[in-house]
Amino acid sequence: MASDAKIISAAGGSPEGADVRRRDFIYIATGAFGAVGAAAVVWPMIHQMNPSADVLALATTEVDISSIQPGQAIKTVWQSKPVFVRNLTQAEIDAAKAVDVSTLRDRETLEQRTQPGRLNWLITLGVCTHLGCVPLGAAEGENKGDFGGYFCPCHGSHYDTAGRIRRGPAPTNLVVPPVTFKSDTLVEIG
Repeated sequence: MASDAKIISAAGGSPEGADVRRRDFIYIATGAFGAVGAAAVVWPMIHQMNPSADVLALATTEVDISSIQPGQAIKTVWQSKPVFVRNLTQAEIDAAKAVDVSTLRDRETLEQRTQPGRLNWLITLGVCTHLGCVPLGAAEGENKGDFGGYFCPCHGSHYDTAGRIRRGPAPTNLVVPPVTFKSDTLVEIG
């Protein structure tokens, strides 16, 4: 009997070779099925972490700045935060440039806080960097503080015409959001 098995094996009719191929196929098919199943379970979990449509809609805000006269500011909203858009006068620009940056707590020049070639447009978040209050100074007749910029009534932080902290508990300047000038009259924030 043993010699008959050797003869069949030599002729290539052995079921052992077929078992190996069948076993490999089953392993590969099982692994592929498991991978597809895992992806089907994991994808919805990953996809639900993407921002919702309402958040994406607030990712950028376009602001028409054509009606803002020199010396005026407006308030707008970006990502549920107030934003101050201010058209600086030449006197305000000169006052901001005259400040010795080495004396500032958060050392930034007006040029670093504005877009190249658009020195008169200061766009900052309207959120005090101390505890998140909304400073005054953007609307007509509001207290602009001792330095002609913004004043936070919550704890007395004073910002200059470049939105830089000059006095009070705020640790840093008003934050400058990402800004792109689409044209001379249209700004994209975000």
